[in-house]
Amino acid sequence: MTGTNRDKQLSRIILKGFKSIARCDLELSRVNVLIGANGAGKSNFIGFFRMIQQLLEQNLQVFVSRQGSPDALLHFGRKTTQQLEFQLYFGNNGYFATLEPTQDNRLMFAKESFWWDMSGEREIGRGHFETLAFVDTRIGIDEYVLSAMQQWRVYHFHDTSDSAYVKQLHGINDNIYLRSDARNLASFLYLLRDRNPASYQKIIKTIRLVAPFFGDFYLRPSPQNKEFIELEWFERGQDVPFKAHLLSDGTLRFVCLATVFLQPEELQPETILVDEPELGLHPYAIAILASLIRTTKKQVIVSTQSVELLNEFDANDVIVVDRHEEKSSFRRLVKHDLEEWLEDYSLGELWKKNVVGGRPSR
Repeated sequence: MTGTNRDKQLSRIILKGFKSIARCDLELSRVNVLIGANGAGKSNFIGFFRMIQQLLEQNLQVFVSRQGSPDALLHFGRKTTQQLEFQLYFGNNGYFATLEPTQDNRLMFAKESFWWDMSGEREIGRGHFETLAFVDTRIGIDEYVLSAMQQWRVYHFHDTSDSAYVKQLHGINDNIYLRSDARNLASFLYLLRDRNPASYQKIIKTIRLVAPFFGDFYLRPSPQNKEFIELEWFERGQDVPFKAHLLSDGTLRFVCLATVFLQPEELQPETILVDEPELGLHPYAIAILASLIRTTKKQVIVSTQSVELLNEFDANDVIVVDRHEEKSSFRRLVKHDLEEWLEDYSLGELWKKNVVGGRPSR
């Protein structure tokens, strides 16, 4: 396919009518850090990518039902917003769709299409309820757009309770990729230890920076059933394995994050999304996390409430999310505009002083 841009990172998103986002036209770079007040729309932005994951798995209507109805997804419901529209650009290639609510509370594709080289659009259908993107890919766009979108991962490691999936027995063969809630963390680490020992050791060494007491994982098929595995670990200098529930919440979340960013590059998603990754982390762990984000070659989109995490990034990496007149707005900072301020203040201080926005407003 001549003249096709092979960039698999999302370069621009136009999103209209999704939850608090009436309209968003945003260019994305390799690192994108969203800041803003509670309820500004950061989580809604990341939630859109969850919807796309379900759409690509032919589960759009299941996703809509679980949300309650199309009105829960449309900006203030169908009386205010008649369509949910999005355009996803990957360099010169893209994917476009318009969704409309139906009387039986489904979302219907009013239009779905691909385009490439910014010159040709190819409509693939109207009036259907699950994507037709995989039905006919003769133009070869699937290699450049669909494969990237299918690899998007929205990670959330908030649940570290006793009943969290990451602490339970899990199928030992579920190791193709790290799941969004890290439920297969033990299975995935078991695979890395055997097939990618260099990456595995990087993960161990990085965990020790944050938790010096940590020795290693104790990864083995369950003695009761060889088809399952459970997350276990050693304390440094000891040989008695502990269960995952004896790791602190913050340590366990950092283990998950370190695995995301230090897994082999060929296994990493093209775009990594994490909602509030700083939750429960010590400030030093936040600094290590920021270093992992900055050094990965993949695209990263994170939302944060952490001043410490914000301070670790360049102003050009930051997207300020505000909410005015019941609508979310997205604005990327420009470092040049803040040069005088940054001589005396950190980015976090400017955020707290409301110089850059992203604070609650009446």
